[in-house]
Amino acid sequence: MARKINVKLIMELRDAGLSRSAIASTRHISRHSVSEVFNIADEKGIHYDDIRALDDSEVYRIFYPEKFANETMYGDPDYEHVHQELKKVGVTLKLLHEEYIERCERNGAIPMGKTKFNEGYAEFTVANRLTNHLEHKPGERAEVDWSGPTMHYVDMSTGELITVYLFVGTLPYSQYSYVEPCLDMKMDTFIRCHIHMYEYFGGAPIRTVCDNLKTGVVSHPKEGEIILTEDYAALGSHYMTAIMPAGVRKPKQKPSVEGTVGKIATAIIARCRNDVYYSFAELKKAVSDKLHKFNHEAFQKREGSRYEVLQEERDFLRPLPDVPYEIAEWVYDRAVNLDFHVVYKKNRYSCPYQYAKKKIDLKVTDRFVELYHKGERLTTHNRFPDYMKNKYSTHPEDMPPAFRNIVQWDDERIKNWASSIGKSTRQVIDRIFGSVSIKEQGYNPCLAILRLSRTYTDARLETACELAISRGIKVPRYHHLKAILTANQDISYKEQLEAAFDSSADDSSMGYLRGSDYYRKGGDSDAK
Repeated sequence: MARKINVKLIMELRDAGLSRSAIASTRHISRHSVSEVFNIADEKGIHYDDIRALDDSEVYRIFYPEKFANETMYGDPDYEHVHQELKKVGVTLKLLHEEYIERCERNGAIPMGKTKFNEGYAEFTVANRLTNHLEHKPGERAEVDWSGPTMHYVDMSTGELITVYLFVGTLPYSQYSYVEPCLDMKMDTFIRCHIHMYEYFGGAPIRTVCDNLKTGVVSHPKEGEIILTEDYAALGSHYMTAIMPAGVRKPKQKPSVEGTVGKIATAIIARCRNDVYYSFAELKKAVSDKLHKFNHEAFQKREGSRYEVLQEERDFLRPLPDVPYEIAEWVYDRAVNLDFHVVYKKNRYSCPYQYAKKKIDLKVTDRFVELYHKGERLTTHNRFPDYMKNKYSTHPEDMPPAFRNIVQWDDERIKNWASSIGKSTRQVIDRIFGSVSIKEQGYNPCLAILRLSRTYTDARLETACELAISRGIKVPRYHHLKAILTANQDISYKEQLEAAFDSSADDSSMGYLRGSDYYRKGGDSDAK
């Protein structure tokens, strides 16, 4: 039998703002199926709010009434029995699901899967409001806030008390909590705490409810659209959790985290009040130990612990993405230089040469620098560490065709080639490298000079370099040497040298050989 489309999930993700492609790729559903659900919803005027309270099977029936009538129905679990059995020591939803499968097999019915079974029980408990604990759906939400009370450690070098803030996140269904000590409450710290929290929980909830911190929420008007910071919104998209700020001045919208903050203050801060910490690492270790105890200690009014209930709730959390979210800094309207590189923190990253002199945007994470133009990603580079300066990251495909073979060279290889031609050629190359602040800037002018040897031979290039140096040119370049070679001045110079050596002529017979320094000094009389 073909696998049924999870219509409710598709509608939920659509309501969260995900595109057809995003839903198909992240939930492993065919693009055709996702588009079909979108089209049916548009034709029938169905919105997620219309089906939010319905179970998956009922939603599927609304969208596909004919298919629904022909498909085999599952055996109905006795959730009243399930609820009573869960009160007994050691009984879990996993065990009860296994027993349900055995009953279905005995009765010839088709058993539903573990996830559907658990979802059904969660809906049963919510509908019947059996206990305060069961008013929350498993995996539905996480609630986050900063603890009002703070902690401190002593800076050994100054004796100063350093304030430490506590980030607190909780899953209301299991009350399983995460606490992270932080040295500030800035945006990057806030985002990193979320990343660590999802990893600690082993998954992400459908919703993440936060306070109206300026670090995460740009605007939360009584009427109109809630605007999140760019990073916070991107975090939600990456983990497929809807970021939902609590209503302004409505702390009851976050009852679990408000209550948990107080419990954490007692469980951790109060228990540490008589301890003195001499490093941030030492304080973090103490908080981690107290948090572990907090999550594993038994409930006072019911069986089990937060950790034990989490094992059931994890089935409802969304899987973590393969790669954790990376905090990004956006740099806008950065000009691409004529050498098709863009500068970020004194290092240079190549951009396709067609974008030279244009403005692009940079998305910078701890590991990568991504280049964008009008929202389209052009290329990605590994980021140089901040302590490195004047480095080049150049992709061969970004370079104009005539430049691409240059990336095969480095300064040592270029200098070795120059040395193989002659002493004067090496001297010219050394002067060029000495005249640039970044060695890569010398590659092209040096290679242009050395390639003259292919047209004029090594011997002629060596003589031309010697002549250019003798003329007092501080940094001979391609155009200097090309002019000498084209006019055959190197040949005349070589002939004069040989004639002078053969005839032992005095300096006056080699006037052409005298450099510009000689004439500036007024001849031999000034040189004495």
